[in-house]
Amino acid sequence: MQEDTLKAHELQVERKTFVFLLRENSRGRFLRIIEQGENKSASVIIPSAGLNEFKKLLAEMLKAADEIPPKQ
Repeated sequence: MQEDTLKAHELQVERKTFVFLLRENSRGRFLRIIEQGENKSASVIIPSAGLNEFKKLLAEMLKAADEIPPKQ
């Protein structure tokens, strides 16, 4: 199936690279997040209909990460 990339961004965190691709095909738009490690790769696809809910959940997780102290 033909996919067009509308926007792409790459993020390096420690030894991992995260690639964010906003793409579109005949079924609609979606966000593909690819995690690339040293010898492996994994991806998740979020349909555009779920992006706002994904954004809300990510904001909640970021807030919790800031508020909950790390274990010693």
